[in-house]
Amino acid sequence: MTTTAPGTDTGADPGSSTGSETRTGTGEVAGLSTTAAGRAVPLARDRSRSRLRLEDPFVGWSASIGVALLALFLRLWHLGSPHEFEFDETYYAKDAWSLLHFGYVRDYINSDGVNAQILDGKTTGIWTQNPSMVVHPEVGKWIIALGEKAFGMDPFGWRISAAIVGSLMVLVMCRLARRLTGSTALGCVAGLLLSLDGLQFVLSRLALHDIFVAFFVLCAVTCMVIDRDWYRERMARLVPSGVAAPRSWGPIRPFLFRPWLLLGGICWGLGLGTKWTAIFPMAAFGILVWLWSAGARRSFGVRLPMLKSALVDGIPAFVHLILVALVVYIASWTGWLIHANQYEEHLAATQYTQFVSEGPCVGEEPQNKTDPTKHWPTADQPDATGLGELKQSLQSLWSYHHDVYVFHTHYLNCKTHTYASKPFGWLLINRPVGVAAETDIQPGTRGCDAPAGSDCLKQVLLIGTPMIWWGGVVALIYACLVWVGARDWRFGLAVVGTASTWLPWLMYDDRPIFMFYAVVTLPFIVIALTLAMGKLIGPSRLPSVRRTTGVVVAGSFLVLVLLNFAWFWPIWTNGLLTHSEWLDRIWFSRWV
Repeated sequence: MTTTAPGTDTGADPGSSTGSETRTGTGEVAGLSTTAAGRAVPLARDRSRSRLRLEDPFVGWSASIGVALLALFLRLWHLGSPHEFEFDETYYAKDAWSLLHFGYVRDYINSDGVNAQILDGKTTGIWTQNPSMVVHPEVGKWIIALGEKAFGMDPFGWRISAAIVGSLMVLVMCRLARRLTGSTALGCVAGLLLSLDGLQFVLSRLALHDIFVAFFVLCAVTCMVIDRDWYRERMARLVPSGVAAPRSWGPIRPFLFRPWLLLGGICWGLGLGTKWTAIFPMAAFGILVWLWSAGARRSFGVRLPMLKSALVDGIPAFVHLILVALVVYIASWTGWLIHANQYEEHLAATQYTQFVSEGPCVGEEPQNKTDPTKHWPTADQPDATGLGELKQSLQSLWSYHHDVYVFHTHYLNCKTHTYASKPFGWLLINRPVGVAAETDIQPGTRGCDAPAGSDCLKQVLLIGTPMIWWGGVVALIYACLVWVGARDWRFGLAVVGTASTWLPWLMYDDRPIFMFYAVVTLPFIVIALTLAMGKLIGPSRLPSVRRTTGVVVAGSFLVLVLLNFAWFWPIWTNGLLTHSEWLDRIWFSRWV
């Protein structure tokens, strides 16, 4: 018979189905000691934690940093090429420079040659005095601005921040997977999978927001997983008998402050300050924190744990996560708030009126038939001073958010884009995004060795590594089965993360959205793959033939991913290809 001892953490061994402790032939529970009173005392509540204690932390950190440095090297390779604004870099790179030098995003002159001027090194006379109607928060642009501050207003300067953050994301992935599996090797495998994905790779070489929001979401989730371990370990110290007193709520005061949740709240705030879409995984994992805490109290004998945990754990968690994230989010708009008067004074001359007064489609009625500026404070009231000015600026910021929300949910409806795709097919790579292309390079010029009658081309294509995404779909299906069937919480992490970062986009498929938004989903696909590989390999107690087979299968998959990455390398890095070589990499007509 299999039992779960009080305080045990099920599903921690990468090779076990449930991870529960089993009774031995002597009548004792494996991994537990017995007190004189006969109560079980948890000694090895989580097998992955026990395995990590046996591994050298120096080796674990060195290996993880090594994988991250490899990722950084790949991302820095010819980072400044092509020497142009790729895709939406034309917005974010300029907005970042404007934030850096003016404190708020200014509009720039409407000229076809403005991009060429910037690429030639000219940065004066480009921006006007009027604020620009930007439709995403500002944290990502501030991070891009750091690179421009250090290296200048050129492609390398506005891309370097993404390369560094993308590499740090690999490091966090290594550490999170190592914690989940208890294996440094599997942690490094997870980091390699993330670093070898084309979507993450290309976004780490572009001045777009998506790599930053993916990084902050991954950091926030990692903090919540660490908090889960911290919570259970502290609970075990506070309840040394392993069972709480009858009718007890369990310890309360020691859990009013949870440092890792606080750090997670900061990360969620930064994620929201980059893109609003971080709100969906924040809500999903906020619920998971409550369920994890209730599960811990139940394992220590607390009755009605769901209800009790909602009060004693849910309220502090709400403060740590939601309220802290809100404060961080508002603080990220400091530059906007300082210059709120600029937005208030010029709103009638900018795009605000257009966004809230036009209908979503040609010929439709406007969304707002009244004066679209009426909800702005300064439309009918004078400027305030002191705290009143702060209140007025916050009210203006709220009005600004109203207009941006209308832009995203109404103004973009019925718009079209060449590379737009339906989110239902993102995990299958239904429609990649071309961010740069140079075609019709003739044979004998610029290194083109195409045969006569053909030509060469260069391209940067935002597309994931097929082996990772297609294999990840299978791993996610397996994760659902293991999470439900074996109640292994780690697989639930992958499922909930994927669902909360992917499925909400189905609500917005009537406007142009793009497959690269799924980069936030990618870490959870990697977690599913890594956990599935851990199951294939199995625990050390299995027969060597069984483990060898698992190692061969898992290793073969990793080798296929590496070969897949090498094959697509030219279309991720603006490499020169003949037309025939390019077609060899465009496997489906929808990839064109």
